[in-house]
Amino acid sequence: MSRMELNGQSAAVHREGFNSWPTLTTQGISVVELADDFTRAELRMDVTEENANYMGTAFGGSLFSMLDPFLVIMTINQLGPGYVVWDKAAEIDFVSPGVGSVYATVEMPAATVAELREAAAGGAKVLRWFEIPITGENGVLVAQVRRQLYVRERRTDA
Repeated sequence: MSRMELNGQSAAVHREGFNSWPTLTTQGISVVELADDFTRAELRMDVTEENANYMGTAFGGSLFSMLDPFLVIMTINQLGPGYVVWDKAAEIDFVSPGVGSVYATVEMPAATVAELREAAAGGAKVLRWFEIPITGENGVLVAQVRRQLYVRERRTDA
């Protein structure tokens, strides 16, 4: 499903699209749950031979990819078409080896979106960092990811 087909679609349609998108599926990544209001996404990556590193643990690039589209898409769907939202920067701190399955919960609460909307009022550029832990099956921290979003009102040319 292309980006254009997902614009304005429900969270259920987005979840279905993500779970059939080769960029995620080939890495063993799935969206377990996507809240109807786009405030929360539950993600899972099963570590297999296809997405493991030389040591047999979760490949760092796959851990990074696991979270890649979600903050932006969740924010866009809450703000609406009058805003531009991009990833600006990202960093990852690898804490322990990921084996079996790894999990992440991405949250974009409505109150946070309201803060972004207010900060972007009048065309201001907003940069904000978000932290997302990735944990193993036993709850042990595998990686701590930080992602920075860029948000502003969409420019209208007269």
